[in-house]
Amino acid sequence: MAASYDFPQDLTDAQDELRQVRADLQTVYRRVPWSAEPLDAWETHENAWRPSSRPASPGWDPQDAAEIARLRAREVELATAIVTHAYWSSLAPADVLAARDALKHHHELMADASS
Repeated sequence: MAASYDFPQDLTDAQDELRQVRADLQTVYRRVPWSAEPLDAWETHENAWRPSSRPASPGWDPQDAAEIARLRAREVELATAIVTHAYWSSLAPADVLAARDALKHHHELMADASS
């Protein structure tokens, strides 16, 4: 049976927001062209080990670039807050990895508990 941890609310809130920010980033990345800067189309040589190609990219528009920059900055802030949180120092060093993994999945446990 997996150990349970009494995570502080600010730590679980930060983890939840980090998960949401990463989901928002993925949504934006799916919407924008493959290249941030305008680039011509390309494809690998016909004898390439793994053939691939990309269409021409007009680059990201300024609004998308600003949104991505904002989300990336928030992602770094949240990840830093989580990794440097004082809670981790209350655990034995050997338990930190398992606790960190539990924090990453606490939303699943909360969803199961509310079902």
